[in-house]
Amino acid sequence: MKERIAITGSKGTIGSVLKEGLKDYQVTSIDLPEIDVREYQRLLEVIPQHSAVIHLAWDTKTDNFKTEKINPDNATMFFNVYKAAIEVGVPRVIMASSVHADRFYGWRGPGYMSTERTPVPDSPYGAHKVFMEASGRYYAAKGLEVVCIRFGGVNPENKPAVDPPEERAAWFSHRDCVSLVRAILEAQNIPNNFFIVYGVSNNKNRIHDISNPLNWASRDSADNF
Repeated sequence: MKERIAITGSKGTIGSVLKEGLKDYQVTSIDLPEIDVREYQRLLEVIPQHSAVIHLAWDTKTDNFKTEKINPDNATMFFNVYKAAIEVGVPRVIMASSVHADRFYGWRGPGYMSTERTPVPDSPYGAHKVFMEASGRYYAAKGLEVVCIRFGGVNPENKPAVDPPEERAAWFSHRDCVSLVRAILEAQNIPNNFFIVYGVSNNKNRIHDISNPLNWASRDSADNF
């Protein structure tokens, strides 16, 4: 029998990539209008008997790195996922954070930008993602396994950006996206119940440190596409 995972926001770009790449799993799609992640009791009905929840749902029309706004509903959704997973015994969640959680435009080093540094968000949206990560640490201390992926540029066309150079440096291929999520799903355990990883391919002039405790490695580069 296929292992069961749930994906919130599965109709979006990353969700569509993961559904296509994880066909060997039994995927439960959690999307509007059928299921609203803001409705906690509804979530409790849907996620039992799953081995993991991948939380991608987010109002990006209002709450993105360009708008200077946040939507509190996004916090309601990620809190609901954390709390419901604990309540029904789902052992692991994967949360969609963002490279905008730590300002990377103009990065000059030294070295790569690490998830271990204190983040300086580039926008209210980025700060909202940092809040989501910090909330994950809280629930990890309660026993939930939490991995936050700071996703770079995933697009439907699977094509690297040309400009600006920072966007090209943060591109994330479909193949790498699926393989990173698969590595997290298949890990026997999550060290200390929590880590953050950059979801970025091994691009030339890469800004972000993509090392991780699972030894996942990118296979793609923007310069080979």
